[in-house]
Amino acid sequence: MLFLIGVATAFVSVILGYTLHGGHLLILWQPTEYLIIFGAAAGAFLIGTPSKVVRRAISTIPKVPGGAPYTREHYMDLLALLYEIFQRTQRDGLLSIEDDVDNPQESELFKAYPRILNDHVALEFICDYLRLMVGGNMNPFEVENLMDVEIEAHHKEAEMPASAVTRIADAMPGFGIIAALLGVVIALGSLDKDVMTIGHKVSAALVGTFTGIFAGYAFVGPLGQAMEHRAQEQTKFLETIKLTLLAVLNGYKPVVAVEFGRKAMFEAERPSFFELEEHVKNAAQRQKE
Repeated sequence: MLFLIGVATAFVSVILGYTLHGGHLLILWQPTEYLIIFGAAAGAFLIGTPSKVVRRAISTIPKVPGGAPYTREHYMDLLALLYEIFQRTQRDGLLSIEDDVDNPQESELFKAYPRILNDHVALEFICDYLRLMVGGNMNPFEVENLMDVEIEAHHKEAEMPASAVTRIADAMPGFGIIAALLGVVIALGSLDKDVMTIGHKVSAALVGTFTGIFAGYAFVGPLGQAMEHRAQEQTKFLETIKLTLLAVLNGYKPVVAVEFGRKAMFEAERPSFFELEEHVKNAAQRQKE
């Protein structure tokens, strides 16, 4: 929502200021200039970006207006789910969760937390390391190193679309200059026309410069930054899972393990100690029922 508010604020502020200053809106409508600028930007994006990154960018961009990918409720569900899993393994042994881990989509345990079940990345991360715990062949240090490698690889891959979009944002003023130069060429070819015609063509050329700079700094650049923030928040979610699982591997009780995970959260999403305690108690009550 904030993304859409920001877009509207930037657009309305510039256009309204231009109008109040005596500008005419009709002169800003130059579709051929837009074709040159945005067409060149799209072409440059495709030339300099691997196909897998292009696909990921296309799938990520529509999610940006929705805001942060993880809310406090996501984190609360995550820790409640892990708490239930740890409680069961403590009571019935690690083998008791083998079927749940191998087929989480059919597991009543996982289905109680649809936010986690529908998050492919987090779900796969949880299930992969729970399988390793069930196997019992790796010590906590080995598991931690493996988690660090996977989280780093995931973060780098998640940041690639953001970096690609940011590079295009940096190039947008240049594409605007290209459109403006072509407009000036057209204007110079019309010097035998009247002053009004020449003035209109020069104005159209300058609109190209304005469009490139405005789009780069007000829209495309912030879009890349928003995509980068999404990648960082997903990494933080995986780090929360990592610390919680490692706490159990190191012998801590479930109630203490989820506190490790709580400490890993960003402050905006982090529940209080008592809020989390009440939430996991409710989870434990549902488990008994």
